[in-house]
Amino acid sequence: MSGDAEQDNSRFGTGGSLSHRVPDLGALELLLAVARLGSLGGAARELGITQPAASSRVRSMERQLGVALVDRSPRGSRLTDAGALVTDWARRIVEASEAFDAGAQALRDRRDSRLRVAASMTIAEYLLPGWLLALRAQRPDTAVSLLAGNSAAVAERLLSDEADLGFVEGLSVPTGLDSVVIAHDRLIVVTAPGHPWARRRRPLEGSELAATPLILREKGSGTRQVLDTALGGLARPLIELSSTTAVKAAVVSGAGPAVLSELAVREELAMRRLVSVPVEGVSLARDLRAVWPTGHRPVGPARDLLSLTRG
Repeated sequence: MSGDAEQDNSRFGTGGSLSHRVPDLGALELLLAVARLGSLGGAARELGITQPAASSRVRSMERQLGVALVDRSPRGSRLTDAGALVTDWARRIVEASEAFDAGAQALRDRRDSRLRVAASMTIAEYLLPGWLLALRAQRPDTAVSLLAGNSAAVAERLLSDEADLGFVEGLSVPTGLDSVVIAHDRLIVVTAPGHPWARRRRPLEGSELAATPLILREKGSGTRQVLDTALGGLARPLIELSSTTAVKAAVVSGAGPAVLSELAVREELAMRRLVSVPVEGVSLARDLRAVWPTGHRPVGPARDLLSLTRG
């Protein structure tokens, strides 16, 4: 571009970003208020700003456009011919902005009308019900759907956009997800009262637990992942089941021992339907996490639910 052309662009304001050449929405709303009320002070009061701030905003707009917009006098403020023309243009911009805002609100309303949660079994059964009741008190119009499965299934649902927020209980965060720790849990060995381990006088050793066929959750569950990692491997399962409730029922029936979340067996331990068996030399603690697709921080109802889990 020649030097003369650059000078012309600068003179007539055709170069650079449009945002630098067009007044902002607040300034245009002020101009429309002045045109309607015939008073800069009245326009300032309507928009909740001081009169000096309104005067400064008009002067800034006049400098930006390179034309006088408002004639000020003791009798009030009136638009110049250029100001009247600019006001017509401003009205169209403000009306378009109102339509834009209404459309954006409609999108938010649609987003906020539903929440899809995916959670691993322990969290879904023993923690989420309380969180969802609290969320309902905050957002009674939000319809919530809960998809329960193992930690691997939770990750799949989030990555395929079938869920807005997930909860997992494994040792690691699945690839493609961000996370935050929301609670802590501990796995414990449980048996029916009639099982020989219920009468042990000394704790189990990790090697003995690893060598014993157990009633286990399916592969992909957070509980099994933590146990497998802590023991360095597991014996062939006695029974393999797909839910915590099913595992508990099998243990209560006397089918064999299992390792379950402390959250999941509190009631059974209190009623002596199950017995906790101490283990030494093995850490079975784990973190419970909220997860979401990387780079997509929860918003709307998902953000509110996340805050409730950490309250």
